[in-house]
Amino acid sequence: MDEVPPHVRAVLVLEDNFLIASDAEEILMSLGIAEVTIAANADQAMEILSRQSFDFAILDVRLDNHTSFGVADAMLARGMPFGFTSGYSDMELFPGHLRDVPRIDKPFNERTLGQLIAAGIRQE
Repeated sequence: MDEVPPHVRAVLVLEDNFLIASDAEEILMSLGIAEVTIAANADQAMEILSRQSFDFAILDVRLDNHTSFGVADAMLARGMPFGFTSGYSDMELFPGHLRDVPRIDKPFNERTLGQLIAAGIRQE
């Protein structure tokens, strides 16, 4: 299993489903993440990013009728590593510059979230 690097202390989770976001928070805390911030939509995530920095972000691809790609671009501009989660086969949605970003399928667990963070940090 890939270990979460020890410098990853603060993680943003962009997830529009409350139960999945709560599961992610619980799993991340069990992985040793000290601070988990949850955003329920892209606008909320962008507002949080305007005032706070993160060591990593976990972005759900599909947010109601939108995607998280705008938030991903903001993360790229800020030099913050991130990865995607999805419950769908979304490859056709991905812009070319985001196709190589690490991605895991839902439902996720401790192992797969740990792997996502480790892969995203390595890709930085």
